[in-house]
Amino acid sequence: MEYGRAYTSRLMAASDAVDLIKSGDWVDYACFLSTPITLDQELAKRAGEVEDVKIRALGFPGLAAVAKADPEGRSFKYNSWHFTGADRKLHDQKVCNYIPLLYHEGPGYYEKHDITTDVMLLRTTPMDHKGFFNFGVSNSFTRAQISAAKRVIVEVNENMPYCYGGNEEQIHISEVDAIVESNHEEMFSMKEPKISDIDEQIAEIVVSQIQNGSCLQLGIGAMPNAIGKLIANSNLRDLGVHTEMLCDSFVDIYEAGCISNRNKKQDVGKFVYTFALGSKKLYDFLDRNASCSSYPVDYTNHLNNIAANDKAIAINNALEIDLFGQVSSESSGTRHISGTGGQLDYTYGCYHSRGGKALICLTSSVVDREGTRKSRIRPFLDPGTITTLPRVMVNYVVTEYGMINLKGKSTWERAKALISIAHPEFRDELLEHAERMNIQM
Repeated sequence: MEYGRAYTSRLMAASDAVDLIKSGDWVDYACFLSTPITLDQELAKRAGEVEDVKIRALGFPGLAAVAKADPEGRSFKYNSWHFTGADRKLHDQKVCNYIPLLYHEGPGYYEKHDITTDVMLLRTTPMDHKGFFNFGVSNSFTRAQISAAKRVIVEVNENMPYCYGGNEEQIHISEVDAIVESNHEEMFSMKEPKISDIDEQIAEIVVSQIQNGSCLQLGIGAMPNAIGKLIANSNLRDLGVHTEMLCDSFVDIYEAGCISNRNKKQDVGKFVYTFALGSKKLYDFLDRNASCSSYPVDYTNHLNNIAANDKAIAINNALEIDLFGQVSSESSGTRHISGTGGQLDYTYGCYHSRGGKALICLTSSVVDREGTRKSRIRPFLDPGTITTLPRVMVNYVVTEYGMINLKGKSTWERAKALISIAHPEFRDELLEHAERMNIQM
């Protein structure tokens, strides 16, 4: 087949490509940095022209133009599988809905439950000489979305890193209905979060639990960054990586000589991830790097695959935890903050790894906008707060005051352990609550 001719026959302006989207259609955006920025901006220009176009996104980098262009939601109904900071603001303005997602099940939602997708939009690398477009730094459940879609529009960006895959990391031109060449903007780069003294204290506790040969999963934020910096300056060696998100910290740890991936039982010698999000340093590291393998999320987050590597360590943040051990990482009351993501997947998978541990990390308290200090260890979760991890799944909890294990403990033992790592200002109050709630010995 003449791939150049096929490419030319499908190439069109972004305005013409979004004309393929009709009123009432369901439109999928690919996840994270595979989000089609140019096509989103062009589709937003059709506000007032189309009606009831329903959009699903995940981790949109920045503010979705379709939501901004249509605050009343007449033309576009914007939905997100996992909120970003911008999605959160849109939700507050009632122009974004959340779709609950257990991340490793994402592909199955399309394959098993007949999710309707009229048009799939995704950003990729330029086509190679064999007619393939690489998904770049976001694999996630892109292949499942493509398979479910009636039409597929590819937005090409020359700055998308070419990322080698374990599987399902590309689409062939024969599957593509339209091609748009974008403005080739730089990939979204996350600002490095400010690391506090408390983050560093928690990081020291966490790093003390990591051994030579451990296989790491890190979440997002200041605390994982602090952990990464500590590991990079440690004597730890032969660490492995099997993670949902690949972030800058992994590059720092690798360049310090701490990561070899040689001791892994599965995907030996490889960084395994389903999406990457960070700075240009990370994207340059990934570009045509044969030591890195992009997989769909039902592989990276499959419980058996997580547990397959010995000494698997999951390190994740939380918003709050109650005295029963229930963890919330995605909402504050009825205000939705983020999503379940892969926290449940890795908490369960790492616990079942030989020598593995699952750590939930949070500062013991937070100071609100009015200057009032509040405990993040609560007697019970506020009404409307979503439980991300049920109490039976929680393994280790870490604050700046120490680390405790909840497995195998009675409700009273769990409450006492949690109170022991709460901010001292709240410990007596929490103890009184535990007694009133009839969870004392």
